[in-house]
Amino acid sequence: METALITLTLGLALGLGLWAVQLRRELAEARAQLDRCCAEQEEQSENQLEQHHALLDSMTEGVLVLNRDGHVEMTNASLRRLFSLEEDPRGRPLMEAFTLDGLSALVAAARESGELRNAEFGLAEPESRQLHVNAICPRRAGETPQTILVFHDVTRLKELENTRRDFVANVSHELRTPISLIKGFTETLLDGALDDPKKSREFLQTIDKHADRLSYLIDDLLTLSRLESGQLALNRQPTELQPLALRVHDDLRAKAAKRSIRLETDIPEGLMLDADGDRLQQAVFNLVDNAIKYGQPEGHVRIEAQPNGRGMAEVAVVDDGPGIPTTAADKVFERFFRVDKARSRETGGTGLGLAIVKHIVQSHGGRVRLESEPSTGSRFILSLPLAVKTA
Repeated sequence: METALITLTLGLALGLGLWAVQLRRELAEARAQLDRCCAEQEEQSENQLEQHHALLDSMTEGVLVLNRDGHVEMTNASLRRLFSLEEDPRGRPLMEAFTLDGLSALVAAARESGELRNAEFGLAEPESRQLHVNAICPRRAGETPQTILVFHDVTRLKELENTRRDFVANVSHELRTPISLIKGFTETLLDGALDDPKKSREFLQTIDKHADRLSYLIDDLLTLSRLESGQLALNRQPTELQPLALRVHDDLRAKAAKRSIRLETDIPEGLMLDADGDRLQQAVFNLVDNAIKYGQPEGHVRIEAQPNGRGMAEVAVVDDGPGIPTTAADKVFERFFRVDKARSRETGGTGLGLAIVKHIVQSHGGRVRLESEPSTGSRFILSLPLAVKTA
């Protein structure tokens, strides 16, 4: 009996030992599996977080996330570039990190309403910008509310809106003046001036002049529209530049003489371009015409050209006028842009001439650039392809 009891006890002890070993093995395997699952989950979370950050950093809009206390929780690359942030703003209060008047009021309105709110702000530094900011504070049960702000840089859009308004004003002015004069002289003729041959001829000449002015404006608008849309087919062929420049010289000689401006050409004989001669002449004409209109009286305007050794020729129109401010140099080729609006109206400019030049040159596979400083004159340079020499 005692032997049987000992045997039973030993058996139970051995069984418990084996069960404990098995349990430890199973617990170890379960723990290892749990560790693997946690590691996988952590890796997935890190990958998702990296993907989210990559997605946010790829956005052109700036993104800012605030925690419930109004401190910065996250920013993306576009926002940091927009504000030229050198240090990570995370953890800083909103108004300490971003000094935009009215931004905290926008955040407060979004938090109070729980709906999308937006406003526009002017950013003075590091450079002048116009920002449109959307703010929303999504409410979720049991979660700490965050505020998400998205910053849209609308500077270019505002500039285009201003350009459009200026264009409408300019074209309205350019149309209204000749139309009013044509109408006035026509009414005078109908009221009896036709009976006076001298006056009627004078009036008809004035009407003809202003009708031409209207025609030129409309032609410029149509030409620019066709160039921008690619609807203007070019007749490209080997074109000698020197006689083309001399034709421009002859066309504008009288206009230059009225301001005592001397026209000069410095173009090697036989310089051939792969170009539409009529369009190229229009581009050179526009540049020389501008140089005469805005140059100094008794000054000089020169057309010059040389091959650049890379299959292109550089055609330049150079003047010794007042020059163009650096701030305007990147905009002079935009549609309807004027450096001096009042003076442009006085000279009859519409702000289309240089835009036409740019599109003509680009349609030839070339480019146009400006070298100018105030009081030192201007140099407009057209890079155009040389004609291919045939054997």
